[in-house]
Amino acid sequence: MAVPMKAHSIFSLRSKLLGVTNRFLHSTSRCSQQISAAAEENESRPAKTGIMMMNMGGPENVDEVHDFLLNLFMDKDIIPLPAQSKLAPWIAKRRTPKIQEQYKQIGGGSPIKMWTNKQGQALVNILDRISPETAPHKYYIGFRYVNPLTEDTINQMEKDGIRRAVAFTQYPQYSCSTTGSSLNAIYRHYAKNSELLTNSKLAWSVIDRWPTHPLLIQAFTNLIKEELAKFPEDVQDDVVLLFSAHSLPMSVVNRGDPYPAEVGATVYKVMEQLNFSHSYRLVWQSKVGPLPWLGPQTDETIKGLCKNGRKNMMLIPIAFVNDHIETLFELDLEYAGEYANECGVHNIRRAASLNDHPVFIEAMADLVKTHLESGKPCSKQMTLRCPMCVNATCGQTKQFFASQQL
Repeated sequence: MAVPMKAHSIFSLRSKLLGVTNRFLHSTSRCSQQISAAAEENESRPAKTGIMMMNMGGPENVDEVHDFLLNLFMDKDIIPLPAQSKLAPWIAKRRTPKIQEQYKQIGGGSPIKMWTNKQGQALVNILDRISPETAPHKYYIGFRYVNPLTEDTINQMEKDGIRRAVAFTQYPQYSCSTTGSSLNAIYRHYAKNSELLTNSKLAWSVIDRWPTHPLLIQAFTNLIKEELAKFPEDVQDDVVLLFSAHSLPMSVVNRGDPYPAEVGATVYKVMEQLNFSHSYRLVWQSKVGPLPWLGPQTDETIKGLCKNGRKNMMLIPIAFVNDHIETLFELDLEYAGEYANECGVHNIRRAASLNDHPVFIEAMADLVKTHLESGKPCSKQMTLRCPMCVNATCGQTKQFFASQQL
């Protein structure tokens, strides 16, 4: 009798479990349907807050290289040239074949747009959750030199009925030639289109710099530690950390551009987080032309360290938030490949770019949420022109954003 009773108990328990399971599955299915419906409803609702992710951009294929270079060299904010309207097309045409070949070596085009889309979608997903009062959020891409161009993105945001717009620089360290250029483009577009400005219901604000945000620093630190662990164990303590950032002409630096100081601040905070575990230097890449640029140059530093007997080093792209030609070609193929081989480097690696690193995405979300909560149109620092500024538009741009009524 005992065995049948146990069997009956098992069958009874199984029956109860099946009943509970069926109810759970039904409940879960209903919950999933509700979540899906809510998501669809959220998608169908017009976005309340638009976030323009500002960057230089890059050609997605080799056919776009010429126009990218032409737009770049026509921009007086980044490269002021004599007789710009004539000289810029000549330089763009002359450099196109060389740059096309470089893009072919990294897959045929720039991944900046791909990474920016991934970053933007992850950003708004978090914002809709942590900042419901400003939701729904929608990200936009505003590139300076390739599609989607900043001006076209403004038009789209106006068309979409966005009420609160955040110009979110993807350059953590401010420079007049990068973030400044993007902000000038926004101001100029409204200044040239009086009807657009008159009818605009957009209230703009700016996240103009974020060189020492704690989560940005943590993301860099994590990536450095991960890369250090890939060096041979017996040389890990000997690795020199080379923080590489895009250089600037000294004429720009001497006007009072804050970029070098802000990059230096990022580097120091990262090293502080690492407990100053390694020797390090801040170095500069991508010099163009014969005029003096901020140094030391990254390639020359690699050669100099080798000459001095330090042959284990790591390259860290400290001023870029995603991979592009200056990481994939310049750092990886030229510096860590060609130059390192020439001078006899023993071990050289590059820390991965921020791209869609989860801590970096959290940093962006925290930045935007905190900025929206502040009710401020921009930082105090943004309102200050460079002491020797020669660009009248900069002052007008700063006034445009500082006077926004939020």
